[in-house]
Amino acid sequence: MRRRVACLVVVALVGLGACGSGKVPAPPASLGSVVDFALPSAIANLPLTKPDGTTTTLAAYRGRPVMIADFMTLCSDICPLISANTAAVARAAAADGYGNKMALLEISFDPQRDTVARLRAYHKLYGPALPDWTLLRASTADTAKLWRFFGVEYRRVKEPKPADIDWWTHKPLTYDVEHSDVLIFLDASGRERFVVDANPDVQDHLPPTALVRTLSRQGRQLLHHPDPVASWTVSQGLSVFSWLLDHRLPS
Repeated sequence: MRRRVACLVVVALVGLGACGSGKVPAPPASLGSVVDFALPSAIANLPLTKPDGTTTTLAAYRGRPVMIADFMTLCSDICPLISANTAAVARAAAADGYGNKMALLEISFDPQRDTVARLRAYHKLYGPALPDWTLLRASTADTAKLWRFFGVEYRRVKEPKPADIDWWTHKPLTYDVEHSDVLIFLDASGRERFVVDANPDVQDHLPPTALVRTLSRQGRQLLHHPDPVASWTVSQGLSVFSWLLDHRLPS
């Protein structure tokens, strides 16, 4: 929040064009906040591990607009829905020929359990590989640095009773992680430009059956009865990329 106030004041004074330009207008304030922050080198160059074990960084994606979502593979409410929307955004962009011009990254805040093997298994649930949708993890220390910078809060808590079930091992979970949910958009130069603080509305982009079966009561509520105001759809995610690309992606 501390980093976002300054640009919000600028927006109020001079309009949405203050933080962006181009023929495609910025997304409405009802969806999120237009910002303009540089990523320090220490954040842009944090090592992030892909499901295949190779390492990348946020800086490596410069040249393309990027969406960053926080998630964990063992989340039983929000994260499977975020992933469903993210995969749908990637498919829509690819269908429009823009699949290689953007990147969608989901970065775990549960590195203790989210091994590369688990990331691969989770990604496989969503079907054929999408080149622009990547699941990532970092070390425990670097995970804390990354999400502290972006203002994402998370903390380990006791697993409720009865415990939720691991979709992969089919065993009861031993702990949960409470967390905030935001989407962070970077422009092609690597600057933070837009933030969405809302739950996903998947509409007809359902998560895989294996994950739907393990959803908590809250997860089922969000799946079937999303908040009509405080939520984001695939179409709205595409609208942010349209602004950053200055190209209207089909919704």
